[in-house]
Amino acid sequence: MAVYFDHRIEAPDSSDVPFQLTWHSSLPILAVASSSPATGGKVDLYLQQGEHVESCHVVRPHQPTGLRWHPTKPVLAVGWDNGEVVLLTHPSGDQTVLPGVHTTIIKLLEWSSFGSRLVTGDESGALAVWKVDARGRLHGNHLVKHEFKKPLTCCIFRPSTPGDDVAMLARASVRGDERALDKFSWKGAPLKMGPQEGLGFFICTADGKVHSVDEYCKTSVLLSVEGSIKKLLYLEKTEALAVITENLMLSQYALGPEGGAQEIMRGKLSSKSGQNVDVVWTEDGLLITASGEQVIRLWDLERDDNYVLSLDETLGYERGEMINCLSYCAGKEILAAGTTNGRIAMWRMVVQSGSSRGDTKPLWKLQTPTEIGGNVTQLQWGSNLNLLAANNSNTVLILCEHVMSAHFSQQVAAVQLSPTQLNITQFHTGLHFSLQSDIHVRGVCVTKDSVTVWNGKQVTVYELSGTSLRNTGSFPCDSHVVAVHGENLYTVEPNRVQIRTPQGTVKQLLTFSKAEGNPVLLNVCQSYLVVGTDMANIRVFDLSRRDAKAHCSTKNLADQIPNLGALRSVKCNANGSQVSILISQVNGRPDHKVYFYDVEMDTVTHFDFFTGRPSSGISQQEESEKQQWSLSGRSPVSHFWDESEPRVFVCETVPVSSESILNSSLDMEHGLLLQDCSPRPPGMQALLALDVPYYYYSCKVRTERTPSQVPHMVSRKALRDFVGLENCEKATRDAMLNFSFYLTIGDMDEAFKSIKLIKSKAVWENMARMCVKTRRLDVARVCLGNMGNARAAKALKEAEAEPEPETQVAMLAIQLGMLEDAENLYKSCQRYDLLNNFYQASGKWQQALETAEVHDRIHLRATYYSYAKYLESMGDKTLALTYYEKSDTHRVEVPRMLQDDTSSLEIYVNKMKDKSIYKWWAQYLESQADLDSALHFYECAQDYLSLVRIYCYRGDIQKASEIANNTGDRAASYHLARHYEGHDIKQAVHFYTRAQAYNNAIRLCKENGLDDQLMNLALLSNPEDMMEAACYYEEKGSHLDRAVALYHKAGYVSRALELAFATQQFGALEMIAEDLNESSDPALLARCSDFFSTHSKYEKSVELLVAAKKVPLRHSITCLPVNPFICLTLSCSNRDSKNSNYFSGDTEKIVFFANVSRQKDLFILAANYLQSLDWRKDPDILKTIIGFYTKGRAPDLLAGFYEACAQVEIDDYQNYEKALDALTEASKCLSKAKDASSGQLEVRLADLQHKITLIRKFVHIRSLYSEDAGEAVQLCEALLEEPELDPAVRIGDAFGFLIEHHCQQGNFQLVTVFFF
Repeated sequence: MAVYFDHRIEAPDSSDVPFQLTWHSSLPILAVASSSPATGGKVDLYLQQGEHVESCHVVRPHQPTGLRWHPTKPVLAVGWDNGEVVLLTHPSGDQTVLPGVHTTIIKLLEWSSFGSRLVTGDESGALAVWKVDARGRLHGNHLVKHEFKKPLTCCIFRPSTPGDDVAMLARASVRGDERALDKFSWKGAPLKMGPQEGLGFFICTADGKVHSVDEYCKTSVLLSVEGSIKKLLYLEKTEALAVITENLMLSQYALGPEGGAQEIMRGKLSSKSGQNVDVVWTEDGLLITASGEQVIRLWDLERDDNYVLSLDETLGYERGEMINCLSYCAGKEILAAGTTNGRIAMWRMVVQSGSSRGDTKPLWKLQTPTEIGGNVTQLQWGSNLNLLAANNSNTVLILCEHVMSAHFSQQVAAVQLSPTQLNITQFHTGLHFSLQSDIHVRGVCVTKDSVTVWNGKQVTVYELSGTSLRNTGSFPCDSHVVAVHGENLYTVEPNRVQIRTPQGTVKQLLTFSKAEGNPVLLNVCQSYLVVGTDMANIRVFDLSRRDAKAHCSTKNLADQIPNLGALRSVKCNANGSQVSILISQVNGRPDHKVYFYDVEMDTVTHFDFFTGRPSSGISQQEESEKQQWSLSGRSPVSHFWDESEPRVFVCETVPVSSESILNSSLDMEHGLLLQDCSPRPPGMQALLALDVPYYYYSCKVRTERTPSQVPHMVSRKALRDFVGLENCEKATRDAMLNFSFYLTIGDMDEAFKSIKLIKSKAVWENMARMCVKTRRLDVARVCLGNMGNARAAKALKEAEAEPEPETQVAMLAIQLGMLEDAENLYKSCQRYDLLNNFYQASGKWQQALETAEVHDRIHLRATYYSYAKYLESMGDKTLALTYYEKSDTHRVEVPRMLQDDTSSLEIYVNKMKDKSIYKWWAQYLESQADLDSALHFYECAQDYLSLVRIYCYRGDIQKASEIANNTGDRAASYHLARHYEGHDIKQAVHFYTRAQAYNNAIRLCKENGLDDQLMNLALLSNPEDMMEAACYYEEKGSHLDRAVALYHKAGYVSRALELAFATQQFGALEMIAEDLNESSDPALLARCSDFFSTHSKYEKSVELLVAAKKVPLRHSITCLPVNPFICLTLSCSNRDSKNSNYFSGDTEKIVFFANVSRQKDLFILAANYLQSLDWRKDPDILKTIIGFYTKGRAPDLLAGFYEACAQVEIDDYQNYEKALDALTEASKCLSKAKDASSGQLEVRLADLQHKITLIRKFVHIRSLYSEDAGEAVQLCEALLEEPELDPAVRIGDAFGFLIEHHCQQGNFQLVTVFFF
C-alpha cells in the first residue's frame, strides 16, 4: 500500500502567488513561476522534497510568461512579458539572456527532441530559432527569424527519426547492393547512427493557420482552420496532426510525403462554456479534457468512442466538486485531476483479465482522494513517476509516493497509516495503540522495547512502556535505512556503518573499502547483522558481544550472479549461516530468483520462481505428486527468516493472477525443501514476517472505521503444520518442526523419534493433517492410531481398495475435516464419481450437478434423483419435481410425493400426458370408486387389461370383447377368456388363443371334445402340449395320423415311427424319414430302410443304410443304374477302386451327398469329379472344389488346383495379379502337406516359390510404369534375362509390355528390333 507525502515548497517569500510550474523530463527538479505585487515576477527551482535552490532564483519587474526545460540538460528557458528570454542553469544559477529579438510578450518556448534547437515566439508574430551546444549553452546569435504578423499560439517539433541500421546495411552490402556499399564509402553520405533529431517543426498563428518549418528553416502554410488554435498534437502512430481550436473543434490531418495535409476527421468536443479547458493527450490515442465540470471527458480516437469519468461521493468526494486540471502519467497509467475543493483525484487504468492492452476499452478505477486544500489549478507528474506537483493557488506542494512502512520483531508490529501515524501491535499483550510522529515516516524498526522511525534526515526513538510511548532520543541523520539490536542503532553513511546509542552517539564504526562500496541495506536477525552495499557486496557481523565482529569475509555477489544490477534486499537467518538475497537486474527489472549465500560453505545458490526450479546446488526432493502448487511464472517481492528457527524461510511471490506464500526449509546438507505454498488470505495487504507458529500480515485499511478507533493493521495466520497447535509449548513446537523437516527429507526414523514422546491428541491430529499435504499414508495410520480415531482408520482401510493413491489421501482428508484438500485431490486424480459423492455428502449440490453434467455423466440421473430427494426433504416440491423428471423417475416418485395434494397431482397428470402416470392416477381413482374417471385415464394410458377388467366387473362383456379383439392385447384377452370359461367355451378358447395361452385352450378342447381345434392349437403350442394332445388322440383311437404328426412335431420320433409302423402310415413314414440322419438310432434307420425296401423305395432305403453305415459290397451292382449317390458311395466303400465312370453327371446330388456323408474320400472324389466340369465359368463350382479339398484334408491336391487356376488367369486373361494370389495360396497349402515322396514336395515347393518371385517382379513392373516408365522398362528388360522365365511369365507378355511402351514413345525402330 502506498501513500503520498506532501512537501510544501520552501518559497523565499510566502506572499508570492505561484501560477505556473513544470518538472524537468529526467531530473527531479521543479521550476515554479510566481508573481508578487511588490517585486514583480519570479522563477525558482526546487528539489523533490520542496527544498529551494537558492542559487537558481530569477527576479524581474515583469511577469514570467513561459517555462520550458531542456530535454536532457538542467537548463530552463524562461520567457517574460517584455520579450526577454533567459536560460537558467541548475545548480550553478547561471543566467544567459538571449539577444533582444522580441519586444512583446513571449508566447512560445520549445526545444527540439535532443535540445540542439530552441524556438521562441512572441505576441507580434516574431519567431526566432536558436542553436544550443551539447552542454546546453547558447551558440551565437539566432539562426533565423521569421515575421508571421499574427500572434503565435503553439509550436511542436517533428519527432526524431530512426537512424541507419548498420547490420542490415552490412548484409545488403554482402549481397552486392550498391546503395548500401555507397553508405560505407567515403564518397557517399555519412552513416546516421542511432535516432536522428527532428529539426522541422509546426507553428500556429492566431488566425488559425498552421505553418510547416523544415530543418533549413523554410516556412510554408500547411493547413488552415476556423478560429485560433489552442492545442497542436502530433500522432506518431498514424503520422497525423491533431488540431484543437479555442472553440474546441477537433480536426485530424494526415500528412503527405510531399508536405501536404488532408483532413481525415472533424468533431466538436463537449465542454462547459466560459471555462478554461485543460487538454491531455496520451500515446494510446486518448484525448482527455477537463473544463470545470464534475466529470472528465475522454475521447478514444482510435476506436471512435467517448465516455466520462466522475467523482464518487462514497470515497470522500463532495457533491458539486468541480475538476479544474489534469495530468496523466503514462508509466504508471494513472490520471490525476485537481478539484475546486483542494483534492487530487486519481484514476488507475485497469486491464480486464483475459484481454491484452489495446483490445478492449480501458477501465478506470477511482482511488481515495489526497487532500491539499485550496483550489487546485495545475498538476504535473515528475520525472521519476513518484512525484506529483500541485498548485493550489496559494502555494505549490510536491506529493511524493511512498510505500507504507511496516516492521515486525519480537512479537511487536508497526504499520504505517499515514505520513506521520503508525499503528503499534503487541501480540504478547494483545494491545493496540497509535504513534503520532513529528516527522514524515519513511522507515520504521521495532523491538520488544522500542520503536524507531526515520525520514532520511532525522531518526527518532520511542520507548514502549505499557500502552504509552516515550521519546527517548532524536538526532539528525541522513541514513535512509536503520536497523536496531538491543540498545544499539545501526545507520549508514558513505563507506561505513555507524553503531549509535538511542540518542545518536556513535559507539563504533564498521568501515567498508571503496571496492566494497557504500552500505545501502541492513538487516538484523537475532544476534547477526547483514550489510549489503551498492557494489553488490555483503558482509555478516556477529552482534552477540560488546562490539560487533565480522562473522565472515566480504562476499562479492557480482562475481556469482550474472546480470546483477543492484541488491534489493538482504536477510540473514537466526544463526548467521544463511543469507537470502533479492536483486535487480542490469536493466532495472526485479530478478525472478531468490539467492542464498551459505556463509560456511561460501557458495551461492538460487531458486528460480519463473521456471519453478532450483539451481543445481540446491537439492530438490522428487515430489511432483506431492506438490500441488505450481511455482512457475512468479517473482519474489519479500522474504523473511524465522527469528528463532534458522531452517525456516518464507518468500512472498507475485504471480500473474494472485499472491502466494512459499514456506521452505533450508540447511547445508539438504538444501531448499518446499514445506508449504498457499495463497495470501483475503483482506491482507502483504506478508510482514514469519515467527513460528504464525505468518504475520499487514491488513488493508478499512474505510468504514470511526476516527476514534485504533485499527488492527496486523493479522496472523497459523502455519499449515501448526493449525490447532498455536498455543503449544516450545518443546512441542520444536518437535513439530523437526517432524516436518525429517518428513520432508524422507527420514522416517528421525521423524518418529522427534515425536514419540508426545501424548497430545491435538498434536497427532495436526501431524495427520500434515500427512494429507505430504501424502504419507503410512505416517497417517500411526497418527490415527495415537489419536484413537477408529472411524477414520476404518475409512482409510476401506479406501485402500481404490487404485489411485489420491483417493485414499482424500478419504483421510475428509475424516480430518480438510474438505478443500479432499476436493482438490479428487480433481487431481479425475475421480469425478467420488467427487460427485463428496459434493452430495457436503451439501454442495450445485457443484455435484455440474460435476455430473460435465465429467460424471454415467451417474447423472442418480445425481438428479438424489438432489430431488434432498429438495423434497427440504420442502421444495416444485424444484424436486423438475429433478425427478430429469432423473426419469417422475412416473413413480412424483405421484408418491404429491399423493396428499390431489389437486396438484391431477394438474400434473393432465400436464404430463404420460401413460405410466395416467395408469397410476387411474388406479388411484379406481380405489376411490370413481370408475368412469378411471376408465377415461385407463384408456389414456392404453391399459387394456384394466379396461377389460372393469367392463367385465360392470357386466359389459360386449365392450370388453370389442376392446380385446380390436387391440389384440394378450393380458386383456386372457382375462376375458377366464371370464368366458364359465359359460361360453368357444369364446373362451378364442380369447385364450388370442392371448397365446394355448395350454388353457387345449385343456378346454380336450374337456369339451373340440378335436378339430385341438390339432391346430397343439401345433401352435410347445412340445409338451403337442405330446399331451398326441396322447389324447392315441388314447381316443381316432385321428391317429394326427397323433403321429404331433409326436413327430414334438420331437418324439421313435414314438411317431412305432405308431406309424403299427398303423401302416406310409406317408407319415416318408415325412419322418426326411428328418433321419447318421446321428439317429442305427436300428431305427435299418428298420426304416427295410420298410422302404419292402415297398420298392430303394433310393430311400439306401440313403438310410448309408446313414446307418450298413452298406454291403454286394449292393454295388444293384444300385448302379439307380442313383449317383449310391455309385459314389460304393466307389468310396471299395478303397481299391478308383473308377470314376460310375458318375452319372448328377452334379447337384453328388455335391449334396458328399456334404451329407462327411467322409474325406468322398470329398476328394467329388472334388476330382467337379474339376472335370467347366469350373472356370461357374464360381460356385470353384468354391465347392476348394471347400471339398479343404474338408478332405488334401492340401497337395488343393495346391495343384490353385496352380491350375493361376495358369488359367495367365493364359486366358493375362491377369498376373490374380495368378499371383492363386500361387500364393498354393504355396500356403503345399507348405501344410506332409512329404511322403522322398523330397519331391520340397522340390515342388521351391519351383512354386520361383514362379511366385518372377510373377511378383512382373506385377511390380506393370504397377511402376505409371510412376516411372523408364525404371519399369529397365526392370522388364532385366526380367527377360531371367532363366526359366516362360513357365511363370509368358515371354510374349513381357515383350508386349516393351513394345507398347516404345510405340507410345514413338520409337518404332526399336519396335522392329523385337520382331526381327
